[in-house]
Amino acid sequence: MATRFRSRTRRSGRFLTVAKPSGSLHPRVQKVGPEHFGIVAVDCAKARSKWMLADFYGRILIEPTVVEHNKRGFDSAIAQIRRARESHALGDIIVAIERTGIYHLPVKRVFSSNSFETRIVHPLTTRQYRLPADPGNKTDDTDLLAIHRATTNGFGLIEPQLDEVHGPLRLLARYRRTLVRKNASSRNQLITLLDVVLPGYTGLFHDIFNNPAALAIARTVTSAAEVQALGVDGLAQVLKTLEVRSQRRTLEQILAWTKGIENTADYAAMSNTIIVSLDDDRCARLQQIGMMEQKMAGLLARTPYVVLLSIPGIGVVTAGEFAGEMGPIANYASDQAITGRAGIYPSRYQSDKVDRCDGPLVRRANRSLRGVILLIADNLLLINRFFQGLKMRWQAEGMDYRDMCVHAAKRFCRIAFQMVAGRQVFRHPSCQKRDAILRKLTCFHVDHGTSMAQVLTDLQAAIDHIPKSEHTPEAKSLFDAMQPRNRRQQTGLRRLGEILPGVLAKVGVTAVELSSKGENDLT
Repeated sequence: MATRFRSRTRRSGRFLTVAKPSGSLHPRVQKVGPEHFGIVAVDCAKARSKWMLADFYGRILIEPTVVEHNKRGFDSAIAQIRRARESHALGDIIVAIERTGIYHLPVKRVFSSNSFETRIVHPLTTRQYRLPADPGNKTDDTDLLAIHRATTNGFGLIEPQLDEVHGPLRLLARYRRTLVRKNASSRNQLITLLDVVLPGYTGLFHDIFNNPAALAIARTVTSAAEVQALGVDGLAQVLKTLEVRSQRRTLEQILAWTKGIENTADYAAMSNTIIVSLDDDRCARLQQIGMMEQKMAGLLARTPYVVLLSIPGIGVVTAGEFAGEMGPIANYASDQAITGRAGIYPSRYQSDKVDRCDGPLVRRANRSLRGVILLIADNLLLINRFFQGLKMRWQAEGMDYRDMCVHAAKRFCRIAFQMVAGRQVFRHPSCQKRDAILRKLTCFHVDHGTSMAQVLTDLQAAIDHIPKSEHTPEAKSLFDAMQPRNRRQQTGLRRLGEILPGVLAKVGVTAVELSSKGENDLT
């Protein structure tokens, strides 16, 4: 995504040391001496890895050795390292592992469980340190030498650890995103086949997948001629057999469409079989997505990121994705640490008097985190009134929409950091009121058909992260949700009434007897 930024004065003193802060080794090296500081470099692969041990100066203590990814192989490697530590009087040792997809994770777990400090070297860093020394020669041994050089120069980085909540939440969010992409692909395939078998049929509806009657007919018939032969009454009987509700005007609209269709597609019956199969896969995947979202909501309620639900325009799923990609908020010193990790800042080229700091977004960044933040920014520009006001002002200035998303993303990062780190709900002078966190979470679970026991557990967990000063507004919102407004909503709201009294009690609302007039009192 290319964007343009206004030129700003850069803060001086940005670089205090050549090494990255999370990769600095010099205090520890000075303490034990370079010749007594060992670095284990590991180049990972799928079934086996190659490793070597050298001191800080680069003197090789253990030649490059292959280790199989099994208990016997790892135990042998660790025993060799410990023997070398004694024989060479190494006072300190770290293990530098090159990131290799997911194949480096077993190696990292083994060394960490054996009390070795593990650091991660990015493969691009390895490449940059290998090319000057061994141009045109890429082997496991040259990679090990490059990993050692990168680590001694401060590019063997300590990765923040995820806890038992943020780790599973990140996995769920990414898996759900994969399911959503696959589901979108299935929808496109279905529409393509329907346009072949039933030309123009999908154009009759705003979204055929949200019209059960239209989709059921498309799954049943193989041509427009068959629809015309059935007629309105025949279509109604088919839908009645399938237990799908419909309106007569929808059936008349479908029947009118058949008048302009003359030809029947080749192999229509086989195409219809494929359509039914693809739609079954799509429906099954939707159920999987719903289950993932329920679990994400439960994990989100156990993190301080649940306060982000008070921002109008942010839902449970997007807040869960943001929390999963971010990890514990304690890992970020400021909102600039968030935008820096996500790469939401312009690339810069400066040489002598030439200084171009209005280039596109930096290429190297955490793309997953950046994608979630930009998605949230897009939603806020469409839904949130405060950001809508900013959008109108930016449009008057002639700003490109991509630039608007980036500016909104930076503002959201500032707001989110203050809210999550400060345990605050959303407050802004330009917004009259915020969304109720517990009510939004409850409505989400009701829409997903979550069990009442799970809803109660998640609400109780969310209360622990909501400031006590906000318990009263949250209680009032929940109490209002318990009151039936019309006959259609009465059953669902009574279902909430089975669990909400316990939640209200936790936020400070005690049970009272009803007055003679039947009035309910929150106090």
